[in-house]
Amino acid sequence: MTDFTTDAPMTRARTAPPKREYYAYFTLIFVATLPLCILTWVLSAARRMELPAKGPFAKAWTQARIITPQIFSA
Repeated sequence: MTDFTTDAPMTRARTAPPKREYYAYFTLIFVATLPLCILTWVLSAARRMELPAKGPFAKAWTQARIITPQIFSA
């Protein structure tokens, strides 16, 4: 009689982080970084007397896109 349990391939279930939780953290981080990004954008525009290439919403969005995956990978 052959024992197939020892040669069975080990399969791992791939689990993705819950999307609702990811979007909740993303939104929270985006809202938290937005005032600081607006402040730095205004100060940069006042100092250089020209509008920066990236607006405050784009900077906050970028920061949220950087920080949120780091939370889920930890």
